[in-house]
Amino acid sequence: MSPTTIAYGYLAMAIICEVIGTTFLAKSEQFTRLVPTLIMGVLYAISFYFLTQTLKTIPLGVAYALWGGLGIVLTSLVSVVVFKQSLDAAAVVGITMIVSGVVVMNLLSKSMVH
Repeated sequence: MSPTTIAYGYLAMAIICEVIGTTFLAKSEQFTRLVPTLIMGVLYAISFYFLTQTLKTIPLGVAYALWGGLGIVLTSLVSVVVFKQSLDAAAVVGITMIVSGVVVMNLLSKSMVH
């Protein structure tokens, strides 16, 4: 397996851990519930570990844009599915813009590692 493929695998794990960690952040009820707070902290630490592994191959700006952008999209989906929150039209447009930015970076940026 190529180093780039491994780096994107690490990035995927970083994003997944960050999204699940953020879900537990909401479940922690402002850090008043110990178990969700501890789970959140562990998942954030794991997320940052995988993000650091990603940075061995993928440039910081690209990795962080993907990590942050996809994290926002997935966290928004979790908020709709798990917490039954709704997204208004402006939120959907904003999320679409984030996805568009990630696609543009992946397809057109010369700073992307392929």
